[in-house]
Amino acid sequence: MGEESPIPNVRGIRSDVVQALKALKVPSVRWPGGCFADEYQWRDGIGPRAKRAVTVNGSWGNALEKNDFGTDEFFDFLDQIGSEAYISVNMGSGSVKEAASWLAYMTADRRTTAGAERAANGHPKPYRVKFLGIGNESWSCGGAYSADYYVDEMKRYARFTRNLNLEQQGTDNPAGGSIAGSDPMQRIAVGPGGLDTAYTETVMKAWKGHDWSWSIEGLSMHNYTWISWPPSFSSINFGEREYAMLIKDTLKMEDMIRVHSSVMDKYDPEKKVSLVIDEWGVWLAKLPGSRDGFLHQQNSIRDAIIASINLNMFARHADRVRMTAIAQMVNVLQAMILTDGPKMVLTPTYHLFKMYVPFQGAKRLPISFDAGTYKFGEVSVPRIDAIAARGTDGKLWIALTNVDPNKIADIDVALEGIRAKRASGTVLTAARVDAVNTYDKPDEVEPQPISAKVTGGRLKVTVPAKSVTVLSVTE
Repeated sequence: MGEESPIPNVRGIRSDVVQALKALKVPSVRWPGGCFADEYQWRDGIGPRAKRAVTVNGSWGNALEKNDFGTDEFFDFLDQIGSEAYISVNMGSGSVKEAASWLAYMTADRRTTAGAERAANGHPKPYRVKFLGIGNESWSCGGAYSADYYVDEMKRYARFTRNLNLEQQGTDNPAGGSIAGSDPMQRIAVGPGGLDTAYTETVMKAWKGHDWSWSIEGLSMHNYTWISWPPSFSSINFGEREYAMLIKDTLKMEDMIRVHSSVMDKYDPEKKVSLVIDEWGVWLAKLPGSRDGFLHQQNSIRDAIIASINLNMFARHADRVRMTAIAQMVNVLQAMILTDGPKMVLTPTYHLFKMYVPFQGAKRLPISFDAGTYKFGEVSVPRIDAIAARGTDGKLWIALTNVDPNKIADIDVALEGIRAKRASGTVLTAARVDAVNTYDKPDEVEPQPISAKVTGGRLKVTVPAKSVTVLSVTE
């Protein structure tokens, strides 16, 4: 928003947003994401802001793009929130040389020409690039490539777009793989955006036959909850019909994970390549009065429940799904945070993600339960969803989602092999399925304490309708 803004900021990045995001312990941020990534010219966004190119964002709303938030600002933002970089390079309208030059600007030693340019812009130390996305939706807005053509291009990018930060990753070695640091960059190829397995099959077949000169560590998959295109369901003032239909639609994510994991297993039974779901979330109709192409929508308890269902699915498939990225962070689609001038509000999805922080880095534990059924009209879906994990803090954590908007659920869990003493937790719910947080009422949907009992090796808790509950069990 600029350093001269009256809103408290650090080098133009507003401080209240930074503080809120730090609480989520965000593992990584993908930038520039979406279709814009295959139009982005990185040189437009470096150097003195007054001299940067002013362009048009043709992908989203034809807005003027002043490029005042570029590469160095992005890494400043990451440093402020304590996160890692997921850089998506421009394959669609760019070139291998441009991508390689961008990685050199970010990661080369300051004694090189690229590193010296970065140092002249105020950043002498090479940046860390943890993840590299090789294109975005190349089957559609990223160039409409056939799978075979994409793979031929992807090999060149995977070979020549090098991370030159020697503390992180070294150079390729024909004699035996790569000379790498302890935390090498992971290259993520474009994969599917639906149930069509053409990209998955072609990329994974190529990976299985790759030699020392190139490789990938991840395959991207995109899937949104939206019923149909263009998204027409409202983010405000909706009823149980719309609620039920979107709950059902999000369950297609698990079908996609199974279908594409099966193809990956054929070529990669050891699961070396991650399935990276780096665009997901609820995509709804734009808010009335908002600008076309800006994808501005509200965020309700329904959306938080859908987020929990997705996170639970990801956890159940963590042997293959090792990275995901919800779209998006602020003011767009299923955002964590909404802002309007000096005003800021945390969405139900923000609160849901904060409740799930203990599951970061945890070890998933098996959990079995009678899900039951929630029905509305022709919609029939599992009523209860749950996951359990051993957190890095040593505690047992259990997440329980009750999608039924009308009925409470009595949960009884057998804690086998655990000498549990007590349990405590928080619950996220609301009076209505369309309840949202607004600038006037920012606390309409927020977590509340919930009590649970541990007796005779069993945990018992009653969870409200349309709710997500996260419990910690102390031994």
